[in-house]
Amino acid sequence: MQDKIAFIGGGNMAGAIFGGLLRAGMPAAQLLVVEPHAPQRERLAAEHGIQALAAGDASLAAAGTVVWAVKPQLFAEAAAPLRAWLGGALQLSVMAGIPSAALARATGSERVVRAMPNTPALIGQGIAGLYARPAVSADERAAVERLLAPTGQTLWVAREDDLDAVTALSGSGPAYFFFFVEAMMAAAQDMGLDAEQGRRLALATCAGAAALGLASDEPPATLRERVTSKGGTTHAAITSLQADAVDAAIRRAVLAAQRRAAELGREFGA
Repeated sequence: MQDKIAFIGGGNMAGAIFGGLLRAGMPAAQLLVVEPHAPQRERLAAEHGIQALAAGDASLAAAGTVVWAVKPQLFAEAAAPLRAWLGGALQLSVMAGIPSAALARATGSERVVRAMPNTPALIGQGIAGLYARPAVSADERAAVERLLAPTGQTLWVAREDDLDAVTALSGSGPAYFFFFVEAMMAAAQDMGLDAEQGRRLALATCAGAAALGLASDEPPATLRERVTSKGGTTHAAITSLQADAVDAAIRRAVLAAQRRAAELGREFGA
């Protein structure tokens, strides 16, 4: 990672990555951002000291790695004027839906890695699924892991299609979690607690349960059973959830997200 790293797009996910790199000691001079939105560009330069361009130019040719972080529907428009300077770089995409073949065609580089991060990356607690095209070397895979380390964990998949499952599970997963928390908060108010009490109790409980699960070698089913005494309060709640087929509904929802991810990949890859 001695070469300059260029970010195409300077939004939240790009900021999570280069912000972490800067905190880890990377010189700002090693980073370059192409960001057409003037207020965002000025903020990046003022807050981080990063060179921020309104449009790409020949300085991009110095980048050993290019990080694509624009909205997927803007990718083709953003890539077209930059192609002349990008072909020698490793391409890392954090865009949803753009297939690696489309990235290779648009940039002229077969060295493409796709990443599917999630929003906890903004606080360094994310997890990103990664897929590399065959032209990506082992050293380049390791460089991608180091680049994304400030955002959280990484997980490689062998098939690009598996990124649709990653998208459905962890990419969209924070929204499922917050949906569940919203319901817990509503129940808290039904029981007479105020909104802030419900929020604190629900979020702290979920965060603690997740930490316990990560720290334990036991499967989640075992951890759940330990809290579920027959005839007790938790048993009453789980029995109600099972009667409403909530587990099946969750599985259907995740599979629906996977199908939509595949559809978007076909749409953007056309």
